Amino acid sequence: METTRLAPLCGVEISGVQLADVRGETLDAIRQAVWEHGVALFRNQDFGPEQHIAFAKAWGGIDLNSYFPLTDAYPEIAVVGKRPDQVTNIGGGWHTDHSYDPVPAMGSILVARELPPSGGDTLFAHMGAAYDALPDDLKAEIEGLEAFHTADHVYSTEGFYARTDIGESLRGKEVTTGATHPVVVRHPQTGRKLLYVNAAFTTHIVGRTREESMPLLQQLFAAALLPENQARVVWRPGSVAIWDNRTTWHMAMNDYQGHAREMHRITLTGEPLAA
Repeated sequence: METTRLAPLCGVEISGVQLADVRGETLDAIRQAVWEHGVALFRNQDFGPEQHIAFAKAWGGIDLNSYFPLTDAYPEIAVVGKRPDQVTNIGGGWHTDHSYDPVPAMGSILVARELPPSGGDTLFAHMGAAYDALPDDLKAEIEGLEAFHTADHVYSTEGFYARTDIGESLRGKEVTTGATHPVVVRHPQTGRKLLYVNAAFTTHIVGRTREESMPLLQQLFAAALLPENQARVVWRPGSVAIWDNRTTWHMAMNDYQGHAREMHRITLTGEPLAA
């Protein structure tokens, strides 16, 4: 197993392994790489739906997604797709998945199934690097604060996606979400401090109105997206990415109009977060 950084502060490409066969110490090493670097990319994988599910179960628990279409034969797999005639894509803004759950998902295993001729890359940003780069006075200001996260304004019948050309394909519009988490969490495995707010799902600081919260949140969002914190995953056939939702934000580029893109995602169970 060999590793090459995708960017100085975020992401790693791992070669010399076939995920379908990985278990034991090699799986432990992959876990550690994902926790530390935020996202791990694997190329040239022979990784069908059965292997996708078996690998996820070997990693840990599987969370079923409430919103994306599920494959009929493999309900553990959510389909994140875009038709050639669609304008809006899923995940086209910076976010971290499932921060709106009381126990957020650990991360995801995403497999490229159908790709456009070019475009459709996924960007990642490392929230450990983001926290480390904050000035000391801002670190002191956010110490001990909590923030509220919800997806209701995104996925509900009145939400953002319902007003777009993908609204009909989404499930779970009746689901109500909401969770409170520390603004700064410690990674459950590495102990590293991570900035844990995101522009898609964090609505306000606990004890403040949204209007009162936004100046601080906007400052944190901007700090999270400094170019040096980011990495880019360029998808090719046979590519698989595994990322840690606690450690990273991500965003799917929407720059392939007129072409289809289909990815298969399994969400990995997480654990409660604490400061």
